[in-house]
Amino acid sequence: MRRVLAFIAISLSAFAQLGPAPAKPKPARNAKEAAPVDFTGYWVSVVTEDWRWRMVTPAVGDFAGIPLSAEGRKIGNAWDPAKDEAAGEQCKSYGAPGVMRIPGRIHITWADDNTLQIDTDQGTQTRLLHFGGKPAPAVAPTWQGYSVAQWEPPVRGLGSPQQGLGATREGNRGRSLEVVTTGLRPGYLRKNGPPYGVNAVLKEFFDLSVERNGDTWFVVTTIVEDPYNLTEPFVTSTNFKKQRDAAGFSPTACSAR
Repeated sequence: MRRVLAFIAISLSAFAQLGPAPAKPKPARNAKEAAPVDFTGYWVSVVTEDWRWRMVTPAVGDFAGIPLSAEGRKIGNAWDPAKDEAAGEQCKSYGAPGVMRIPGRIHITWADDNTLQIDTDQGTQTRLLHFGGKPAPAVAPTWQGYSVAQWEPPVRGLGSPQQGLGATREGNRGRSLEVVTTGLRPGYLRKNGPPYGVNAVLKEFFDLSVERNGDTWFVVTTIVEDPYNLTEPFVTSTNFKKQRDAAGFSPTACSAR
């Protein structure tokens, strides 16, 4: 009996020395708190692909790399910037499917705790990425549409990320933000008129990385789906480097040319 009591006393003493169990971390109350990485700040696009289609306005009919359907090509070949200007549609290439491809600078901030805001200097456009899973409201289509965002669910072991808003993607731990945009006003994938329509769906995957020299980059992989104007999804990747400040950020109006 004495041995049992002694064992109990020793056990209680050891437990007391361990102290109370650590408190469990509180779950994040909003998207801003839950952010696994920080996209806020000023960024400049670094053109590493499609230079001749991004740095200058391509000629009419130069749609290389875009899987246009016969109908999409017909619409694209009818591109007339003067007609767009007269109709007040000079921003057709500045909609969400195309604006991130236009060389320039962007400013990312939190509009509120559940809305990430992207302001572009080219075309002076504002994109709002809504966290929380609320469906798109029944409103008229706009250049930037309605974007639903989520932080990518955690990777399970060495396998794939859990299925999110757009698709399941394999083998990249760095990806951290995914966005799906609908409710788009018809516009252009490039400046020279390759179209996307009102039923187009834009999917984006933002990957952020910090280099050994301290530079911070993100690449956004963009997938445009539009069965009417495209024969298959149009996929691009666009690189941005973080700036220390707002240097060079100069909002300008849309240009149809």
